[in-house]
Amino acid sequence: MKLTIGFSTCPNDTFIFDALVNGKIDTGGIEFIPILADVEELNSMALEGGLDVTKLSYHAYGHVSATYKILDAGSALGWGNGPLVVSKRKIYPDEVSNVRIAIPGELTTANFLTGIAFPDAKQKRSYLFSDIEEVVLSDEADVGVLIHENRFTYSERGLQLIIDLGEFWEKTTEMPIPLGGIVVDRGIALDNQVLIQNLIRKSLEFARDNPGSAIEYMKKYAQEMREDILIQHVDTFVNEYSISLGKEGRAAVTKLLDLGSSLGLFPVPPADVFVEAEG
Repeated sequence: MKLTIGFSTCPNDTFIFDALVNGKIDTGGIEFIPILADVEELNSMALEGGLDVTKLSYHAYGHVSATYKILDAGSALGWGNGPLVVSKRKIYPDEVSNVRIAIPGELTTANFLTGIAFPDAKQKRSYLFSDIEEVVLSDEADVGVLIHENRFTYSERGLQLIIDLGEFWEKTTEMPIPLGGIVVDRGIALDNQVLIQNLIRKSLEFARDNPGSAIEYMKKYAQEMREDILIQHVDTFVNEYSISLGKEGRAAVTKLLDLGSSLGLFPVPPADVFVEAEG
C-alpha cells in the first residue's frame, strides 16, 4: 500500500519522520511518499483532502475534522513553545491591534492565537514563516508572529518580544498549547490508521535512540543550518506529547476546537476526532 504523507521542512518534523520515509524502520508493507512543504501549504492541501496522512495546524484541523482524524503520535504540543509576537521598535501589547501584523498563514494556530489575544486586529497579512523576521526588519510590517526556528534567532537580529502567545494560552486555559498534529484520512481502514500512528511513534523513538541519525535529513530542509539551533528546535517541540497526546494533550486539542467552533471560526467537529491509541 502506498500512502502520501505530508510534513513540514522544520526540524521537529524531519526529525520525527526521517526513519519512517528513509527506510530506517520496518513500515509493515506501507510505502510512504513524503510531501514536504510549509505548514500553511500543508493546511491548504488538507482543505482539499489531497493527502492520506499529513501534519497540519490544529487551527486548520477545525476546518477538516469531517475528513481527517488526529493520530496519537507526532504532535507539536507542549509548554513554553508557542508563537512569539515581535517588533523592531518598542510596541506595547495594547497597541498591537492598531498596527500591521505579519502572520505565518490564515490557518495556522499562530493566527488563531493572534486573533484570540488581539480580537480587534484588522491589519493582518500572511507571509511565509521564514520571511517574517525580514518583513518586520524592513518595516513592511510593524509586528510579526514568529514560529519554528525564528523563535530562537529573532533577538540576534535586533527584534524584541512583545508577547509570548504560548504563555497567553497557558495562563488563559491552564493547558499546554496544541500547535500542530498529524492526521489521517477517515477513509483509511481503522487498523491501518492505528498501524500508521504506531509507525510514526516508532520512527520518533528510533530518532531518539540513535542520536544524530536524523541530522543530515534535518539540515537538508532547515531554514537555520546551525546544529545547535536544530537541536534546540527538536528539544522544544518534540516531547512526551509527540510520543502520545495522552489525556492532557487530547484535552488541550479539544479546548482549542471547542473555542474555535464557539467563535464560529469553523464547524463543530465530530465526536470521534482522535484515533484510539490501541485501535
